[in-house]
Amino acid sequence: MHDHAAQHQPADLSTLTTELSAEAADVTARRASRTVISGTAQRVTLTALLAGAELGEHASPHPASLQVLHGEIELHLGERVIKVRASELLAVPPQRHSLRAVTDAAILLTVAVG
Repeated sequence: MHDHAAQHQPADLSTLTTELSAEAADVTARRASRTVISGTAQRVTLTALLAGAELGEHASPHPASLQVLHGEIELHLGERVIKVRASELLAVPPQRHSLRAVTDAAILLTVAVG
């Protein structure tokens, strides 16, 4: 991946969240995402999830953090459930996990690349 000049400009996450929420309302999965930074060291993805939307169980091969911009989500780690609310930031544990939106939510996922 290469850095792009456009990525060195501020991203309006509020506007992008509004757009993604509208897209999520039109799809069965009830979620929509857009990568806002894709560079050689990190990838940052904004995801809007409508209440009840899920990201199925998956692995985290690289260090990652999850920030909830608005709403509330649950991060499921086997039998353990971590609730993450607006303005909270969490390092994603390096194990299989899934995610469910408790309310309409927007999350920012930052993943180390490499």
